[in-house]
Amino acid sequence: MPEEVLFESESSQPRADIASYLRTVADRLESGDAITLKTGTDSVTLNPPASPTFEVKAEREGPTDGPGELSVEFELEWDENAETEDGGSGPLEIE
Repeated sequence: MPEEVLFESESSQPRADIASYLRTVADRLESGDAITLKTGTDSVTLNPPASPTFEVKAEREGPTDGPGELSVEFELEWDENAETEDGGSGPLEIE
């Protein structure tokens, strides 16, 4: 299935700023409000359903015999036409 990027932003930021951004997203999810992503003149507003699929992934990219790049990705996913989604493999815990 082809993928269309609706919005993209990447920048180096202090951890506190990233935490504040994620808190705003969490607050919007908890209250059931839409989420608007905005940078410069680019923006997109999305309204996740009550139970989207939530994916968390930790990755290491690079050579197997040397240092690489680490990442953690958080993704919400849902069918544009669906009101609800099934649960996944169980509750996620973050420590």
